[in-house]
Amino acid sequence: MARANPFEFLQQVRQETAKVTWPAWKEVWITTAMVLVMVTLASIFFMIVDQGLGWLVRLVLSVFR
Repeated sequence: MARANPFEFLQQVRQETAKVTWPAWKEVWITTAMVLVMVTLASIFFMIVDQGLGWLVRLVLSVFR
């Protein structure tokens, strides 16, 4: 593959950037909110699972004392 000089490279970058479809601000905000909600739900789920497993381990270890 032939290497392009810096001017050609920048020209190609501009051409490729022009092809990109950028999201609207509303879409960005909605997607951000959805990500925050899903992260919150996942963290709550894993906290509950962690607490449950911790309780189970403490129960098992207390039986063998």
